[in-house]
Amino acid sequence: MLSSSPRSNPARRRVSPRRRTATVALAGVAALIAAAVQSGAATAAPAEPRPGKANPAHSSVRLTAAQRAGLIRDADAGRADTARSIGLGTQEKLVARDVVKDGDGTLHTRYERTYAGLPVLGGDLIVDTAPSGAAKRVVKASGATLKVAGLTPAVPKAAAERQAVARAKKLGGTRSAADSVRTVIWAATGRPVLAHETVVGGLQDDGTPSELHVVTDATTGKKLYEYQGIRTGVGNTQYSGQVPLTTTQSGSTYTLTDGDRGGHKTYNLGRGTSGTGTLFSQGADTWGNGTVSDPATAGADAHYGAAVTWDFYKDTFGRSGIKNNGVGAYSRVHYGNSYVNAFWSDSCFCMTYGDGSGNADPLTALDVAGHEMSHGVTSNTAGLNYSGESGGLNEATSDVFGTGVEFYANNASDPGDYLIGEKIDINGDGTPLRYLDKPSKDGASKDSWYSGIGGVDVHYSSGPANHFFYLLSEGSGAKVIDGVSYDSPTADGLPVTGIGRAKALQIWYRALTTKWTSTTNYSGARTGTLAAAGELYGTTSAEYAAVQDAWAGVGVGTRPGGDTGTSYESTTPVAIPDNGPAVTSDIPVSGRSGNAPSNLRVAVNITHTWRGDLVIDLVGPSGTSYRLKNFSSSDSGDDVDETYTVNASAEPANGTWKLKVQDQAAQDRGTLNSWKVTFP
Repeated sequence: MLSSSPRSNPARRRVSPRRRTATVALAGVAALIAAAVQSGAATAAPAEPRPGKANPAHSSVRLTAAQRAGLIRDADAGRADTARSIGLGTQEKLVARDVVKDGDGTLHTRYERTYAGLPVLGGDLIVDTAPSGAAKRVVKASGATLKVAGLTPAVPKAAAERQAVARAKKLGGTRSAADSVRTVIWAATGRPVLAHETVVGGLQDDGTPSELHVVTDATTGKKLYEYQGIRTGVGNTQYSGQVPLTTTQSGSTYTLTDGDRGGHKTYNLGRGTSGTGTLFSQGADTWGNGTVSDPATAGADAHYGAAVTWDFYKDTFGRSGIKNNGVGAYSRVHYGNSYVNAFWSDSCFCMTYGDGSGNADPLTALDVAGHEMSHGVTSNTAGLNYSGESGGLNEATSDVFGTGVEFYANNASDPGDYLIGEKIDINGDGTPLRYLDKPSKDGASKDSWYSGIGGVDVHYSSGPANHFFYLLSEGSGAKVIDGVSYDSPTADGLPVTGIGRAKALQIWYRALTTKWTSTTNYSGARTGTLAAAGELYGTTSAEYAAVQDAWAGVGVGTRPGGDTGTSYESTTPVAIPDNGPAVTSDIPVSGRSGNAPSNLRVAVNITHTWRGDLVIDLVGPSGTSYRLKNFSSSDSGDDVDETYTVNASAEPANGTWKLKVQDQAAQDRGTLNSWKVTFP
C-alpha cells in the first residue's frame, strides 16, 4: 500500500512483553555470516577493494515454471528426511513453499512448518542444500524450540473472534463477524504458544478493504499480535504516454488480457469496492485518450504497468510472475469514489487502484504498479510480517523494486528516478509521496534506524531501508541524476560511494529470496544483504564494503575497518542485573581541546537475551544524559551491537564519559562487554 496517512494502514507494535525472535545459521556459511556481523575490536579493511563481477556459482539460475514446480515436489517428497537432518521435533512437519537454485547446484528451499498438524506462524525457515543433498545452512524466522504445553485451547474460538471483531471496529471496520478463525502455533515473537488467528474482512475507515489478522493466546485470551493483510500500491495512458499494450482478440472484440504474461487481466470496478468489475473490452485496439474522461485511460496505465513489472522481474532476476510460476495476477481500476490509494491483496492476488482526490489523479503510475506487484513478490518469498521493523522492510522492498521498474521502463514520459508517486499528486501540491535519497523530506519518514523505529507506521519506518538502497546505488552527497537533484546525508557523517543500481537490486533480491524470513528486522536485513553481496561479489569486494558503508550511513552497524578518528574504549565487562539498578562504565578522555563534536560516535556491545528490556544513556562530563536506546517491551531481539551518533557539542571533550545501562524488566540478564566513543 502507498498510503501517505498512518490511518490508511496502521502498523501496530507487538504488545506481548516476553517474546523472542532469533535467526539461526548452521554450518556452511559461517565465514559469511561472521563477516556480516561486526563486533568487538575493529580490524583494518583492505585498501580500496576492487569492484567484483557476480559469481555465477552463487547467482540464481532461471527456472521454468515446470522446473520450479518439480523442485518443490522433490522438496515435499523428502521433507521428512529434511526435518530430521536439521533437528526438528517428531511433531514438526515441513511444507515446501518456494525454491531458488544457484549456478553451483545449491538449492535454497523455503518451508512453512506445522506442529501436531497446526500451522506455525513464524515457523518459516530456509534450508540451503548442496547438490549432494546435504544441508549447508538453515535460517529460521524463530530460533525458539517448538513446543507447547498442550493442544487444547482454554479460550474458545468464539472469544478470540469477538476480540478481533471489536479491534477491527475500533480501526473503522464494518463487519460484525470474522471471515475465519483457526487454531495455530504462534512462534513469531518468542516462546511458542497455542493461539487462535482471526481474520476480519470488510472495509477500513478510508474505504480500503480490510484483512485484519489478530492472533490471540488460546490459554490466556491475550492479544499477541495483529497486522493488516492489505498492502497499500497501443494505449493512450495518463502518465506514460502512448505505449504498446498486449491484448487479446476474440472475433471483433479486444480485451485487456495479456496472454504473453500469464493471462494478466485488467478490470473496471466502475467506482465499486468489491468483486472484479468488468473486464475492459471494446471493438478497437486503442485504449483511452490520455485523460480521466475515458475510463480506459486508467486501464491502459494499469495494464502497461503490470506488463513492465512482469518484464522487469523476468529480465532482471529471471523471475516469471509474482509467484515465479508463470501465472499472472490481475488489476482493478476505478476503485471507490475519490479513493486516494492503491493496494495489493494476497487473497485476490490482485492490484487495485483508486482515482485519487476528486477522481482526477488515478494512482496508476508506473512506480505504483511496480510497488503494488512487489508486495506480492515479498509475500511469496520472505513473507515479511507487515508490522514492526519487518513491515518497514516490506514497504521498502516495494519502493525499491517500484523504483527499479520505473528505471527499467526507460519511458520518456515517466523517466526513472528515486522518487515514489511523483506523477500521482497524492499530496495535492505536486510533491512526491516518498524520497529515497532523504526519506525525511516527506515530513514523516525516518532517514536512519533507531531502537524505537518498529513502533512507527510501516510507510515511514521503511525510510532507513529506502535510504540504504539509494546510498548503495548512487552514494551520498549532492548530485543530479537524469535531471533530478538529490542530496543524501549519512548518519555517521562519512561519505558512501555507490555501486550502481543494477548491483544494488541484485543484492536486495538475493537477500529477499534466500536470506530473509517473516521476522527479519533491520539488523537481519544488514546480515542478509552482506551475505548476499559476499556470495555474489566476494567478501573482499568493493560491493561488500559498500553494503557495510551504506548500512552504517543509515545507522545500522559499522563500516569496514571500524571507526575513523580518535577512539577511547572500555573493554572491562560489567554485569547488568536483571530488572535492577543502572550500572555504569567510565571512559576518561584527556588531551583534547574545546567541546565534543556534533557527530560523536558511541559504539555499544552488550550481550543480552532480550534487548528490549534495556535503557542506555551516554552521560557527558557535565553530567548531562543523552538517551541512546529506550525500553521497548516488543523489541524481542538478542544483544545490542550498535553505533549511535550523538550531538555532544555542548559538552567539554575532556573529562569522564559514562555509559549507563539499566535492565527494566524481569527474566533476562546481560553483560556490557565493551563500549567506545570516537571523535571524528
